[in-house]
Formats: sequence, C-alpha cells, structure tokens
Amino acid sequence: MKIFRNLGLALIMFFATFSAQAQNGNEKTVQIKTSAVCGMCKKSIEKSMAYEKGVKASTLDVDSKMLTVTYDSKKTNEDKIRKAVNETGYDADDKPATPRAYNKLDDCCRKEAGAH
Repeated sequence: MKIFRNLGLALIMFFATFSAQAQNGNEKTVQIKTSAVCGMCKKSIEKSMAYEKGVKASTLDVDSKMLTVTYDSKKTNEDKIRKAVNETGYDADDKPATPRAYNKLDDCCRKEAGAH
C-alpha cells in the first residue's frame, strides 16, 4: 500500500514540476516606451495592465517612461499589450494613445504637461 501511495506522490510531484516548467517557458518580458509623466500615470498604467489577460507583472519607471511587462505568450502578445496602453490614454512606443482615452486623462497626465 505504501508503494502505491509513494508512487502516486511521485507522479503528482513530477507533473506539478513539469507543468510549472512549461508555464515558465511561455513567460516573456517586453519594455515599452510610454508618454507617462507622473505617479498618477504609473498607477493608471499598472492598474490597467493588472486587468489584461496574460499579464503577470508590470512596472513603470516614470523617469525613463519605460513600462516593463512580464506576460504569458500563450495568452497575449506585445501588440495587445501596446493596444491596452493606448486604450489607457498613453503612447506605447510609436503607437499614439487613442484620442478618446487620452482626452479622459487628468490634465497632469497629459504629455504636454511635461514631467512634474
């Protein structure tokens, strides 16, 4: 009986390890230049990324305006992430923010407001 239990535990451990390795193999990171200018921008973009399917983590460095996103490549891709940034009201690399979302930003978050 102990042999079956130990064999069962070994199989569970094997499949759990294999599954975790397979998931990590799909994990990618992208850096996107944004038009963010303040801490409020950081909060908005990071919150938006948290709701994106497949995004595991995101961090915006306001000084460099670089957004770093770690994501599952089976669930999303770089273009979808850039589109989500655009729909939040910010530029993403060479893709401009959608006008409707940009117009909803607070005055301090608009790119012509400059860094503050």
